[in-house]
Amino acid sequence: MGLDTLVRLQRRRPVPDRDPGHPLSLPDGMTAPLGCDAVAVPDRLGPLVVPRLPRVGCVYADGSQWWWIVPSDSDYALPWPEPARYAKGALVTRTARLIHRPAGTVPYTPPIPLYLALCRVTGTAPDWSRAASA
Repeated sequence: MGLDTLVRLQRRRPVPDRDPGHPLSLPDGMTAPLGCDAVAVPDRLGPLVVPRLPRVGCVYADGSQWWWIVPSDSDYALPWPEPARYAKGALVTRTARLIHRPAGTVPYTPPIPLYLALCRVTGTAPDWSRAASA
């Protein structure tokens, strides 16, 4: 094998994830008509966010993070504040367990109020209120 072949093979080799996660399963009787993504926050922030929300959907915890279920594509043009992490497909750690189930049949926490609550507790200005540079 030549050097070019070895380089091509290396580029095709998948990069292992630390914890790729797995798609969570919703509680019985719940549907996700808008798809599911998740927003992870350190567990110390979870209790600070809850009272700031008009509605709390399904929330999962794994001992270090809380995972808030939001509709798919809730990250579109919205940079979630650090230390939040957005997980497409609601890929969560294998140890995550349900800690809050809302009444009704949809699992979602409204993404804009969640975003604003996270901005508030992290001391981050919402993206649309930051000064634009020319």
